[in-house]
This record gives sequence, C-alpha cells and structure tokens, in this order.
Amino acid sequence: MEFIWNDGGRAASGFVGLTGDCVTRSIAIATGTSYRDVYRELGEVSNKTPRNGVCTHHSEAYLKQLRWQYTSGRGLRFLADSLPKGVVVVHLEMPTRRRHGHFCTVIDHVIHDTWNPSEEPDYQIVGYWTCAATASETTLPCPAPGSSQNAEQVTTQKEFDKILHRLRALDSTANNHASTEGEKRNALRMMQNLMLRHNLSREDISDDDNVESVCFTRRACPVNGRRACAWEKWLAAYLVTEIFPMIGWYYGVKGNRTLFWFYGPVEDVQNCITLFRELLLTIATAAQLQYGGHSRGSGASYAEGYVRGLPRHHSPDDDDATQPSEVVSETALVHARTMAVQDAARKWLRLECGVSIVTTYGSGRNQHDPAAADRGKRHGAKHDVTAENGRKRLGSS
Repeated sequence: MEFIWNDGGRAASGFVGLTGDCVTRSIAIATGTSYRDVYRELGEVSNKTPRNGVCTHHSEAYLKQLRWQYTSGRGLRFLADSLPKGVVVVHLEMPTRRRHGHFCTVIDHVIHDTWNPSEEPDYQIVGYWTCAATASETTLPCPAPGSSQNAEQVTTQKEFDKILHRLRALDSTANNHASTEGEKRNALRMMQNLMLRHNLSREDISDDDNVESVCFTRRACPVNGRRACAWEKWLAAYLVTEIFPMIGWYYGVKGNRTLFWFYGPVEDVQNCITLFRELLLTIATAAQLQYGGHSRGSGASYAEGYVRGLPRHHSPDDDDATQPSEVVSETALVHARTMAVQDAARKWLRLECGVSIVTTYGSGRNQHDPAAADRGKRHGAKHDVTAENGRKRLGSS
C-alpha cells in the first residue's frame, strides 16, 4: 500500500522524545482532532500517560465513546483489499509476537503513519474501526460525532506553547544553583500541578533540540532475489557510514525479494533510499554490460570492486594535529550528535516497530576475479557520490 509520513501533529503540539504513541497518533489522524487533545483524553480513559502505549481495551473504549464502529479483521493480511474505502483505524498484530500490536490510520487505502507496516509480511488485521461521518471516500478526516469540541476543552497551539515555556522556565529555576531552597520547592510544586493538569510527563517537556526533536521513520528498498549480494550489503553500509551517518540499516526477506530497511531521521532516510537505488542501478548495469551479470562470477567481483572504490572521507582522528582547534571541536560535536541520533534511532526502532538489530557474518563467495574487482574499483573511484540535501559529513571542514 502507498504510504505518507504523518506523526498526527505530535511535533507541532510541542511533544518531543521517543514514545510508543501509535494509538494516539492514529486516532488524531483519523478524527482530525488535535494530538494533544487525544493524548489528554486517552490519559483520562486509561488513568495513566499514553506516552508508552495504550492497552487495547482502553483504546476500544475511547473509540466507542467517539461512536466509531468496530469490525473484526478475522486475521486477514494487511492489504488494501481487506479494508473499506474512507478513513479506517486498523489494529494489527503478528501471530508470532502477540505482545507487539500496532495501530495505524488508512485513508482511501493510503497508510498515514511514521513507518509503513504493510511492508511487514507477518502483520494480520485483528480488527478495524470506521465512522459514518468519515465513511465517504475522502482524504480529509473530520471529527467524529462523539468528539468533544467545546471552547473549554480546545487549547490553541499558542496557549499550549505557553504551558511548555512556563514548565521549562520552572524547571530551570528548580535546577538553578542560585535559587533558594524555597524557590526550588515552589517551582517543583508548580511544575507538578501543571503537568498533572495537562497530563504531561518530564519527557514531554524536554527541550533537548539535539536529539529529542528528531522525527524518525523506517522505509524498505526491495531488490530481486532471496539472497542479497555482498556488494549490495557493502553499498548500504557505505551510504550509512560515509553519506548519511545518522541512519542505520538491516535487511530481511519477503517472498522472493530481499528488503533493505533504512531507519533514522525522515529526510535522511528518504534521500538515502533515493541514492541507494541510483547506485544499485548504475553498478548493476555496468556489471551487466561488461560481464553479463552482477550477482555471480566476474560481474559480482566487478560490483564488489566498484563499491570498495567509492570515495571515502577521512576519519576525524586522522589529521587532528593539523587542524585548527575550533575545527576539531566542531567535528567532535558533530560526531557526538551523530552517535546520539543513531542511539535514539535504534531505541525508536525497538519501541515503535518492535525490531532489535542483530549482527551476523557471512562466509563470502568462493569465486573471485581480481582483475574484474580492480577494474570495478577504478570505476568506483571516479564516481561522484552526491546526495540531495545531504547532511554535513564527519571530518569535513
């Protein structure tokens, strides 16, 4: 199914940090209601913060309260033909991992989420919710009949920003060594009252723009064959090391195709997949024209050499002694941010997608053509690898 990245308005509402918020996100998208209102109301239904997920029976109770109708999915595969047109909130589960459920919104058979669950072959539809007010074929969700929209409950973005600003100011006072003990106690008391009133937690008011405000996603790039070629894996590793250091990758098999998954900041993932596809086509075509193929024999050796020959950039440690101190300091900050984003991306992948990365090692190919590999390396060294909107590389000045 087609996919559109959509966080349901979480970032626009001032929420930051990693969270398992698929229920809040999907309902906000489907109903057209503000993310912060859905977040607050789900918290009232479940009697706890929805930050780390919402139990299925609480989400069912909330959707019934909004007059959405439930239909059993009967364990059907997550396909467009299994769902009606219009706006649908879908509950998915994997038979092999019962504890890993997921909610997402599908509008006219287009998925609106922070990642594309239809690329996971094991997902089955437990059930889905529809509403008469949004049953028509439309891509513009509207609030359900039971959703509350009175003036007392609707908080404007400007007012919510004021709340966050106030909480952060109080937090600064409470942690300021120059503040008196009375000022610290008063600031903490006022913070607690505000967070309880608006159903916020410490993580929600974090103002760490370095990592916490990064929006993540996961996308798949399919290639033919159940076994990925070594050079295809090397190419993926090259891109995430040299060009897009803030993202990660792994691969898996779906049917007769291999899926290369890239995860990390949204813009980087999109640009990385575009460049990965471009290089795959370039290298495979060159090997095909010169050696009749790219997956075995001399053609595979040529492709491996091509990837090994692609331009590399020096490590920041290589020439620190010859660089000005301010350049070394800036490079160290870039490296620290990169490591922090990589760690946050892995946590997001585990929390949101239920995927933990495992490193494996292969035995390699028995046949190798050194002449073809050297030729490929020479050709790869001449390749100008550029990425649209690419971030600053480590070690560049």
